[in-house]
Amino acid sequence: MRRSPQETALSARKISRRAMLLGGAQLGFMGLLGLRMRYMQVEQADEFRLMAEDNRIKVRLLPPARGLLYDRNGVALAENEQTFRIVIRKEDANQIDQVLTELEHLINLPKSEQERVREGLRKAGPSAPVTIADRLSWEAFSAVAANGPALPGVTPEVGLTRHYPLGEDFAHTVGYVRAVTRDKLDKMEVIDPIYRIPDFQIGMTGVETTLEDQLKGKAGTLRVEQNARGRIIRELDRQEGIPGSNIQLTFDHKMQNFVQARLAGESAAAVILDIETGDVMAAGSTPAFDPNQFVRGISVADYSALLENKYRPLPSKSVQGAYPPGSTFKMVTALAALEAGVVAPDETVRCVGHTEVGGRRFHCWKRAGHGNVNLVGSLRHSCDVYYYEMAQRAGIEKIAEMGRKLGLGESYGLPLPGMSSGLMPDKQWKLQKRGAEWVIGDSLNASIGQGFVLTTPMQLAVMTARIASGREVIPRLVKSIDGVEQEILGGDKLDINENMLRAVRQGMYEVTNSSRGTAYRSRIADATLQMAGKTGTSQVRNKVVNNNDVPWEERDHALFVSYAPYDNPRYAVSVVVEHGGGGSSTAAPIARDLMLFALHGSVPPLDSYPSSQRGTIRERFRTLPLRDDPEADTEKSRA
Repeated sequence: MRRSPQETALSARKISRRAMLLGGAQLGFMGLLGLRMRYMQVEQADEFRLMAEDNRIKVRLLPPARGLLYDRNGVALAENEQTFRIVIRKEDANQIDQVLTELEHLINLPKSEQERVREGLRKAGPSAPVTIADRLSWEAFSAVAANGPALPGVTPEVGLTRHYPLGEDFAHTVGYVRAVTRDKLDKMEVIDPIYRIPDFQIGMTGVETTLEDQLKGKAGTLRVEQNARGRIIRELDRQEGIPGSNIQLTFDHKMQNFVQARLAGESAAAVILDIETGDVMAAGSTPAFDPNQFVRGISVADYSALLENKYRPLPSKSVQGAYPPGSTFKMVTALAALEAGVVAPDETVRCVGHTEVGGRRFHCWKRAGHGNVNLVGSLRHSCDVYYYEMAQRAGIEKIAEMGRKLGLGESYGLPLPGMSSGLMPDKQWKLQKRGAEWVIGDSLNASIGQGFVLTTPMQLAVMTARIASGREVIPRLVKSIDGVEQEILGGDKLDINENMLRAVRQGMYEVTNSSRGTAYRSRIADATLQMAGKTGTSQVRNKVVNNNDVPWEERDHALFVSYAPYDNPRYAVSVVVEHGGGGSSTAAPIARDLMLFALHGSVPPLDSYPSSQRGTIRERFRTLPLRDDPEADTEKSRA
């Protein structure tokens, strides 16, 4: 059926209106789309550009240089050496097996090391680097760098590693560092991001661990641009880390070396203390170990050998070893009795070789007895019976109080881990720790440095320095930090009558300078440098033994404490030789050598010794394993 002209015109008008509406809608949508595109391309351009940058820019932490450690004369004790290594990151790596195969040919990477890298990548986060090889030669490092395009994800790095130029001398005091381990991280309450850096070294023992916060420094940052394959295209920005603080310790490296050399062959410890400042000039412990082995990664065999050594080379005996002080404690008992007013310096006590208390005999080391002895004579002869009597008169509370005045029973807060505070027992201690009452026999044993009393070589040196000076000498180990001198603590006058101290000092003088003194053979011949001291022999088992008839582990400890010069004290020395036998025969000769070295600043001249001993002394010094020139060694290691 044909449409009329009117119907056709009406239909055309309807179509035109629909087309216009549809076209308008399309134009409106296009306009809105255009406006949105303009908004995104112009007004949001910076935001989207930053997002795009983030997809190809990586920010990495840069390890700072660890602070250096020096002795009091500026000789390096711990320094940083340049090292070459290569690392790989999971997020940047692909075809890991192919990369490791290529490295096997370039740097001789063993199969076992390849598997270690694969395991490390499985456990590591996407951006966490895994070390492939460390301490590479320059040739191997250059080969990896030159083949970079064929090794996606592999980054050559130049880093620093710790080195101890004086080796064993400071192993126990300076300590050592190692790469941060998972166990170490798990023990941290708050983990500094710096410890996430691959193989970042952290202090494990000694000053390296106690002063970690000052030594570690602050990490820097590196922004680099990478391509789609993870290869670095260019470095965009670098902010170097802040190095750790340089710390100067109070040690004298020559004195420390002499101490270690003189103690060689013994299981022993010694401390040399500057009486005026409290500076620890040397703190030796033998045998020692090479800390550089631990930095590089000590083998199981070498570590087992250290653990199984009966002389215990790993602990620092000078501050961690706690020993019965034996007769070196008798000055404490004497001063306690004098201060309590229960004895006068010239009053005598008769020694018949023993004292009987409560039906039990307490013997003097000299079974025949010493006869009548006063305070000075009791120290000169080291008469036990005199001190048994003083213990009964003064009591343990007075003795313990005097021991604490002289620095026993505390660790002084030195920056050394695991320091023992020893033990200065009293009635309350025994009741709390042993659940038993104090008995008179405990006091008698304590009066001669046996029983429950325990001291460290560091404490014995402090005790001796306080007796010599009459002042509160407090040991100091850190001399300066970044050139800023550290405070000298203590120095106040002790609350001990000076006349009482003089009487005790006179007794110590006669120990080494009277022909009847127990350490007369270890006297100093130079009249201007005469030494005062006290011998000590402490039992390790609850019975008297003949040291020649029992195994080494059952022999008595040998001890000696001293200060010199007698009329103007400069240094205090303590020596403990584990299972060394007698203090007069073993420890006293060592202490004299150490004291003379401290006073002269070098190997002692022979005229400081009695003429009859000079031939023996000369031979002894010829065989000492001393460093020929520590300064030259250090300069060589720096170069």
